Amino acid sequence: MSKVVYISHDGTRHELDVSDGVSLMQAAVSNGIYDIVGDCGGSASCATCHVYVDEAFCDKLPAPTEREAGMLECAAAEVKPNSRLCCQIVMSPVLDGLVVEIPDRQW
Repeated sequence: MSKVVYISHDGTRHELDVSDGVSLMQAAVSNGIYDIVGDCGGSASCATCHVYVDEAFCDKLPAPTEREAGMLECAAAEVKPNSRLCCQIVMSPVLDGLVVEIPDRQW
């Protein structure tokens, strides 16, 4: 298991232990982090799990797929260079300590 910190737009911190192979969206929804909606269930087709990845971890993630990049264009909140859909981020030991910020809106 690896630690992940989700920071809601109001500053609330949610620290979770997430098993390898589980997406950040699955972990958030399963643990009641209601700022992450995940309407599509993780298929990168809704942009309701948009997060800002701590820049220290951006290079540790695979590049966004074309599908993810396209969906980010539909995100309700501002899209930044470190924007990702957390359904496309799958936990692994290299991501231990990952911090993601949740935008002020997903709709």
